[in-house]
This record gives sequence, C-alpha cells and structure tokens, in this order.
Amino acid sequence: MEYTEKVLEHFRTPHNVGVIEDADGTGKVGDASCGDAFLMFITVRDERLTDIKYLVQGCGAAIATCSALSDVAMGKTLDEAMELTDDDIAEELDGLPLEKLHCSNLAATVLHRAIADYRRRQKVDLRNWRSLYQR
Repeated sequence: MEYTEKVLEHFRTPHNVGVIEDADGTGKVGDASCGDAFLMFITVRDERLTDIKYLVQGCGAAIATCSALSDVAMGKTLDEAMELTDDDIAEELDGLPLEKLHCSNLAATVLHRAIADYRRRQKVDLRNWRSLYQR
C-alpha cells in the first residue's frame, strides 16, 4: 500500500488535534469494520468555522484525513463546509489507496455531524424549557 507524501506528512504531524471544551458543535462517527473512531469539535462565529479540533482512533489514513479536513474546512462558512466531500479530502491528500478511501468519507461525515449538532443547538427555544429535552 502506497501513501502519498501529503498523507504521510499529515499522519506524522497532524494539524488541529485536540478538544474544544466549550464547542459550539460536536460530531462523532465510527466504522466497526476497521476500528476507526472520530470525534470532532467546532467553534462557529458569524456562520463561519473559526476553530476545528478532533480526536481520532484509527489508522494513519484516518489521522491524515481529519488533519487535511481541518485545514480545508477552517474559515469556511457552514454551507461551504457542508459541501465538502470525501473526494475533496482525498484530492487534498493527493489521493488515498483504494482500501483507505472510506477514511476520507468518515472525516467529511464527522464534520457534517458537528455542523448539524451546532445547527440543532441554535434552534433550541430557551423560552420553552421542554425543547431542551426533545429530539
């Protein structure tokens, strides 16, 4: 299995790893078939991603895809970030081995889930305390 230099760079020195304690949105996703697990935290200001952090348990490609995704998505509007696809992440890394393409899909999915969580939180009507407990 051959990895591109960009994949190896992001694996060796991943960007934006960590936790945002008071995140505006969080997302998580896992793939039981390969053991990868992703947790992502986002901060949003004026409908734009101002900070992205993540934790990954998985292979080198999983780490590299989250690192590359965080670089690509940082500063984008929420709508722009929701348009990011697994192909965009693979392209940013100059490709992934076929058997590792699912990793880029998981990275895009976890970001989409964090944004969906942020948007869900924004819809809570604080005058209706029951809405906090409804899904």
